[in-house]
Formats: sequence, structure tokens, C-alpha cells
Amino acid sequence: MNQIKKGDIVARKSYEKDILFIVKNIIVTHKEKIAILKGLVDRIEVDSNLEDLEIVDKQTVKQKIETWHHKLNHRIIETKERRKNADYRIGILSPNTRNKEKIITGKILHLDGDKKYSQKSYYYYKKLGLNAVVKNIPEYKQPKLVYRLLEAYNPDILVITGHDGMIKKGRDYNNIYNYRNSKYFIDTVKEARKYDEENNKHLVIFARCLSKLF
Repeated sequence: MNQIKKGDIVARKSYEKDILFIVKNIIVTHKEKIAILKGLVDRIEVDSNLEDLEIVDKQTVKQKIETWHHKLNHRIIETKERRKNADYRIGILSPNTRNKEKIITGKILHLDGDKKYSQKSYYYYKKLGLNAVVKNIPEYKQPKLVYRLLEAYNPDILVITGHDGMIKKGRDYNNIYNYRNSKYFIDTVKEARKYDEENNKHLVIFARCLSKLF
């Protein structure tokens, strides 16, 4: 069996190899070796012992990525069609209009703690024709920077995303202070609401973090 190392693409045998992961890091403890895994196309982070992992061949990886892109592009096409049909119904477009979609959307400011997903989000916002600014900012910095960014970009919608995980000694799953980043998401939303009140704005806020358990 090939030795698993950082950067390999793997799947978990105990989960019937349902999700493909990139090995982000390998932690050596006095008992075992633990791999920190990041989803190849799915937004997820988990940990696993090395014995449960299997390296995935290049052809399977290629097929998985192609399938994912196909599904996402299909959703984008469906979304655009629904938007166009709605425009016909309310009179923005006439049935004879060609390639002159008038898109009316709010301005989006998206803060994300992961560089890869920041780039991916920006790409698909543009494919959907949405007016979005995407900033790659680590979770712990988001509360400090969000007010300034809201002033600079004056968005209608704020999206806050990133990863989270329990601290090693955490036991109470309902206590946010047992998680690495939950408090930063909460503080970021508080700062955004402070901006709302002080500037008479009415932001729509979406805040979501992906958790992993050790």
C-alpha cells in the first residue's frame, strides 16, 4: 500500500468512499497518525486515521470533478432560465428579446476563510451574473475587518463562510467556546449589525461555517 502523505487525494473506506478528500495535514500522536482532510469538491473538513484512508486513482478523481462541474453548470443554467421566465412574467423582458437580460440583484460582499473557495465563489457569482465582491479573509480576522469592508463596498447582502472545528478538549457540542471559529462568526455578525444600526442600513446576512470533529 502506498504511504499516504500531504497533498494526496483519498477516500474513507468506512464511509464507502463517498467523498474525495485532499490530505491537508498529518498529525502524529503517541497512539496513531491522524490525517486532516479537506473535501476535493465538497465544502467539508474532517479528520481520519490513516488506516481508514485509500488513495484514489487519477481517473476516478477526473470523473468526480467532471461530474461535479456538470451538476453545478446545470444548476446555473436552470437558475438563469427561472430568472428569465420571471422577467417575462413581470414585463422586464418580452418574448422577442434576445440576449438582453436585465438582471436586478443586490450587491453581495462575501467573506470566506478559504482561498480555494473564495476563488470558486467569485467564479460562479460571475457566471450567474451577480454583482459580488469576494474577500479571502481568515475566520479570526473577519470581525476586525467586516465593518471597514461594509463601509468600503456598501453591499445589500453579506455572506460569511469558512471552516470550524472543536478544540481537542471540547466536550459540550452546544457550547460555542468549544469550537475554534464559531465565536468569530458570531462577532462578525455583531459587527455587521452594528454597521447596520449606525448607518441606517438593512443588510441581509448569511453566515455559515463547516465544522469538523476531532
